[in-house]
Amino acid sequence: MPVESGSSAASRQAKQKRKSHSLSIRRTNSTEQERTGLQREMLEGQDSKLPLSLRSNLLDLFGQIEREFENLYIENIELRREIETLNDRLTAEGQTIDGGDLTKGALKAKASHSTSQLSQKLKTTYKASTSKIVSSFKATTSRAVCQLVKEYVGHRDGIWDLSVTRTQPMVLGTASADHSAMLWSIEAGKCLLKYVGHAGSVNSIKFHPTEQMALTASGDQTAHIWRYMVQLPTPQPIADISQTPCDDDIDFSDKDEADWDGDGPNECPSIRVASTTLRSHQGVVIAADWLVGGKQVVTASWDRAANLYDVETSELVHSLTGHDQELTHCCTHPTQRLVVTSSRDTTFRLWDFRDPSIHSVNVFQGHTDTVTSAVFTVGDNVVSGSDDRTVKVWDLKNMRSPIATIRTDSAVNRISVSVNQRIIALPHDNRQVRLFDMSGVRLARLPRSNRQGHRRMVCCSAWCEDNSSCNLFSCGFDRQAIGWNINIPALLQEK
Repeated sequence: MPVESGSSAASRQAKQKRKSHSLSIRRTNSTEQERTGLQREMLEGQDSKLPLSLRSNLLDLFGQIEREFENLYIENIELRREIETLNDRLTAEGQTIDGGDLTKGALKAKASHSTSQLSQKLKTTYKASTSKIVSSFKATTSRAVCQLVKEYVGHRDGIWDLSVTRTQPMVLGTASADHSAMLWSIEAGKCLLKYVGHAGSVNSIKFHPTEQMALTASGDQTAHIWRYMVQLPTPQPIADISQTPCDDDIDFSDKDEADWDGDGPNECPSIRVASTTLRSHQGVVIAADWLVGGKQVVTASWDRAANLYDVETSELVHSLTGHDQELTHCCTHPTQRLVVTSSRDTTFRLWDFRDPSIHSVNVFQGHTDTVTSAVFTVGDNVVSGSDDRTVKVWDLKNMRSPIATIRTDSAVNRISVSVNQRIIALPHDNRQVRLFDMSGVRLARLPRSNRQGHRRMVCCSAWCEDNSSCNLFSCGFDRQAIGWNINIPALLQEK
């Protein structure tokens, strides 16, 4: 029968391959002792300050490592050949059955039975081979379009944080290590106002939910509240930038950009005095945020405490203690009196001020390194990022374990979550910005090359839901902020 001749030929071919391969393995094993003896003779003839016994032990250890790699390599080759053999058998049987004289019913039954068996064997072998190497990265199925719209350049040092106003006029705020904070026109990329009231690095900036007021935290151990008035320039037509797929991140050069030697924005007015200064910390104030309603603010410091202040009186209302090491970030819930603080002690804490008589605290443990930030979503979720290269999504109703874990290849800095699309933007130490959904599936990676994107560590990301041209911003230690237009396919958002 043609079917038997085809299968027997394929099996005979596979036996020959395995036979030749087993002979090569025997030859390798037979020469292993000879090679070890030669290496020992060469070792004795070399000049070294190490004792001979120690050198011999090192040689034995390296020999064991080499044998382990050889075994893995041989096993990998065998598995590949098995897959090829099964593929050949599957192809051969499919061809012979098609050319046979069987009836349609028998042909269909025989073909489906043999094909299902071989497909199952093929899948099992493939899973067994690929399980040898465990990958933490989920391949993206999107072709999301990420367009670099505007670059905001003018700071003299790295930019730690950025934020977008919640009211009109809509402007972008940046906080920099050059002791200043700047307000920018999103459309024009022009500096509108500069705040220079701090005596240290400005580590964060947040805008009042309803009024034209900004809150900045600084290395001078204070937080400042200052009012601003800006007039947006006449919008200019946006240059035609070709749309770039988000995963197009070919890096043509690792050279950093030339240092900024200019004097910054020439026609940018400045504010030098804060309307309110919040003092009581004994260390760097690393972050600050407004509570819902804007009548109170919370600050996080390297003195291991977070403070709650009354905006009108500047008085300290509560001191939130409990972290074992320096705080790295703080964030407030958009609609409830909840505060989350992050720390270098690998934990973040949820503080509940909804009941004035009871101030409860919950500790989230799950990271193995510094928690760089933890932020609320619109629902009952908290998303935390860490130097352990992971991002975790938590349910406030079940704090024992995360509902999703994102594993990356670089430390994660200050993350942000899109309110409308529920997309997490991850800024990394390795100059990348990646986008994930709330279930941990990677959606996109912003393009980065020697022509566009960040050239140094990306410190922070911030979403802007109400702007048509730029809906995501990022800033880094390359002294610039970047406005992006992110277009995620609707099918990916409906997962």
